[in-house]
Amino acid sequence: MYSAINWLVESIGAMGYLGIFSLMAIESSFIPFPSELVMIPAGYLIHAGEMNMALVILSGLLGSLGGAYINYFGARYLGRPLILKYGHYVLIGEEKFMKVEAYFLRHGEISTFIGRLLPAVRQLISLPAGLAGMNHLKFAFYTMLGAGIWVTILTLIGYFVGSNQALIMQYSQQALYGVLALSAVLIVIYIKWQPKRDKQKSV
Repeated sequence: MYSAINWLVESIGAMGYLGIFSLMAIESSFIPFPSELVMIPAGYLIHAGEMNMALVILSGLLGSLGGAYINYFGARYLGRPLILKYGHYVLIGEEKFMKVEAYFLRHGEISTFIGRLLPAVRQLISLPAGLAGMNHLKFAFYTMLGAGIWVTILTLIGYFVGSNQALIMQYSQQALYGVLALSAVLIVIYIKWQPKRDKQKSV
């Protein structure tokens, strides 16, 4: 196991910031794989004095945004026309699609933000955003907000824990549980706050 970790650290170090950007873009788009394999070794390299904290986090953040936009534009310009034309064959008629689109346009901010924090969901959340044509400024902001939290957590784990495999697994799991708990709290707050916002808009 130690040799595998050492190989990851050496690989990330050899690829540099561009490698972090590229791998996180891939992770965030069409080939999902654990972002822990990228950001934690990068964090260790910061601890070793071989990389810069701000540049590592920025590279991971921009890579996540770039990958998210690959899915966004793919869904927007390829998926949407296909669904509108052939969706009724799989029980997704135009009326049902429009309802889904309206829902995401209304709740897209919280969906995108929380989706970026959740495993497996973070790659998929950009698809409904693209299908619904979510505002680019909102999409970029909430994508970067969610991705930034996760990227920073993983980088700090690598920085403080180093190459200790047991501690990496322990803190990664704790970080995941913490993010899930935070997401649950935010959803509850949003559910309680949303009707008040709608009422204010209708006045």
